[in-house]
Amino acid sequence: MSEVYLSREGYQKLQDELQNLKAKERPAVRQALQRAREFGDLSENAEYSAAKERLLFLEQRINKLEETLSRARLLENENIPADKVYIGATVDLTDLKSGRKFSYTLVAPEESDFERGKISTVSPIGRGLLGHAEGEEVNIQVPAGLLHYKIEKISR
Repeated sequence: MSEVYLSREGYQKLQDELQNLKAKERPAVRQALQRAREFGDLSENAEYSAAKERLLFLEQRINKLEETLSRARLLENENIPADKVYIGATVDLTDLKSGRKFSYTLVAPEESDFERGKISTVSPIGRGLLGHAEGEEVNIQVPAGLLHYKIEKISR
């Protein structure tokens, strides 16, 4: 499997989530499952089915987090060229159609959070920006159409 590049903040966020799921969520769901089991007939016990489904979801998420963290490689910005857009870069853009200015930070899919300006390197915009330099104009195909941006500044 391939490595997952994460910032220290992103790595810690996943670690915290994993710890919470293992220490708090899993025991609570197991306790709910045990209580529901005591109600008797499991074939018609909706509470038991819901708790069992919740436990399955939690176990899948725990496994996914453990797998991701085992492949994690921390991004050290000093090892990444600053002259082009790569993972970990913050890119200031101008929309050439509207003149609107905005900024994105390119991150691994596990860290993406559009509301905080963090977009995945595998998203259409993230992929379209990768490898481009300051001052370049880029055309990026997205499901809604074609975007025209100018890369104003790249920082780390």
